[in-house]
Amino acid sequence: MRKGGKRKSTSQKQETEVKASSSSQENQMENHKLASQAKRAKTSKPQPQLEYFEDKRNLEDLWKAAFPVGTEWDQLDSVYQFNWNFLNLEEAFEEGGRLYGKKVYLFGCTEPQLVPYKGENKVICIPVVVAVVSPFPPSDKIGINSVQREAEEIVPMKQMKMDWVPYIPLENRDSQVDRLQSQMFILSCTQRRVALKQMKIDRLKKYEYCLPYFYQPLKEDELEQSTEVQIIFPAAQKPVFCEFDWELDELDEFTDQLIEADELDKDKKDAFKEFVKERVREAKKANRQAREARKKALGEMSEETKAAFVNMRFYKFYPVPTPDTPDVSNVKVLWEGS
Repeated sequence: MRKGGKRKSTSQKQETEVKASSSSQENQMENHKLASQAKRAKTSKPQPQLEYFEDKRNLEDLWKAAFPVGTEWDQLDSVYQFNWNFLNLEEAFEEGGRLYGKKVYLFGCTEPQLVPYKGENKVICIPVVVAVVSPFPPSDKIGINSVQREAEEIVPMKQMKMDWVPYIPLENRDSQVDRLQSQMFILSCTQRRVALKQMKIDRLKKYEYCLPYFYQPLKEDELEQSTEVQIIFPAAQKPVFCEFDWELDELDEFTDQLIEADELDKDKKDAFKEFVKERVREAKKANRQAREARKKALGEMSEETKAAFVNMRFYKFYPVPTPDTPDVSNVKVLWEGS
């Protein structure tokens, strides 16, 4: 009995040692597994956070696409330094808006204004978009005018590398342009900025003084009605700048007043008077030609075209206020109906 008991005791001891050995191996394997997981955790790259971008609005870049005519070339970049918002222009093309379902021609321009921004007043080039509702291009000419010029110069748009081109909304840009019946046209300029360095100063300045020239044959324009001429009389000391109204001013009296004010040398009196008379003759001739041209255009115009001129409308859009852009609400210069 004792011998049997001893064998049993020995067997139990061996079994205990096997279990202990097995448990030790399991612990080692578990520790190795944990160490591997920890190592992988240390060496694994952090997952990048997902970024979400708002979908672009269908007409979001319309204001940028319309060339800001009359803006100095070196000021163009400053126009786009802010993310201006023209949601009011975009909504005008939606159902119920004033431009909905109509053929519209758009051009841009800028208005330098002193406005508050981030606690201080700054001169900002504010972008403005003008929309013209018309069944046909409202103009194919550009008017170039400045205080230095005696008269406005009217030239074809193409001479300034400008033209009306279709604007394609974002949702249609995968379509072929010739298959789209566009109702929106923008003034485009193909003049390359890199070529400006080789351009003559006089031509370069023309871009800064130009705006689309809109001819309204149904009524007399300011040129036909005006009785004033701009006078820039060359003189040795300094040129004489003034305005002469041939209906309101008497030339001898007008000249004597300039001499008394030391604006004109006395020995230049006769030369100045002849200069003014020549400018008056030129202005009267231009007025007469303008009236004749308008009369001829009216005679050749169809009733449909006349109706189009009567119903032509101009609308002016300023950017809407946003936290990221200057507040322009107090410097708007609106037209009737805009």
